[in-house]
Amino acid sequence: MVEEKIIYQGAEAKIVLSEYLARKVIQKRRLHKRYRIKEIDEKLISTRTKEEAKLMAAARRQGVAVPIIYDVDLKQGIITMEYLDGSRIKDIFNSLKDEERKKLCYKIGESIAKLHNGDIIHGDITTSNMILYEDKIHFIDFGLGEINSEVEAKGVDLHLLMEAIASTHARYIDSFNYVMLGYQDFYKGDINEIERKIDDIIRRGRYR
Repeated sequence: MVEEKIIYQGAEAKIVLSEYLARKVIQKRRLHKRYRIKEIDEKLISTRTKEEAKLMAAARRQGVAVPIIYDVDLKQGIITMEYLDGSRIKDIFNSLKDEERKKLCYKIGESIAKLHNGDIIHGDITTSNMILYEDKIHFIDFGLGEINSEVEAKGVDLHLLMEAIASTHARYIDSFNYVMLGYQDFYKGDINEIERKIDDIIRRGRYR
């Protein structure tokens, strides 16, 4: 029997270690908001839960590793998914050997390209939202994700990771270059267009 344990609690949801059909699982439980009208609150939670589960399923079809979904409760706003007994990329990134880090970043870029090939925008790509498990990088937390074919959205996705690496792994800021190597090798669209958009986003941020 697995004792329930809250692993993380944010403004919109809590992540709970639990049990489902004798399996250790992770449940993402969206939080009800008392300040919202009850019917609107229930509708929002149901819609967001459904959309996140759909994005995870779409990511898997694109060949990107994500936790297996066991159950989706739209009424309660709960996604029950596979427990990944691995390591967050954030926790191991700085301790890797240079060559291991380069290979890891290349694989991250490959996975992001596969997402973008399917017009899947993760919305919160950071090293906190990736878990290394069974030699695969699993992407988690698609709560801010969407389906969007625009270059702007894809550029923002990549720029977010670039900033995350710069702030959390400042000693290895050049690692983003290896992310882009993996991305350009697997992205099926115009890589020059994506790179120009990232540069544009950087300039916009610089002159705000």
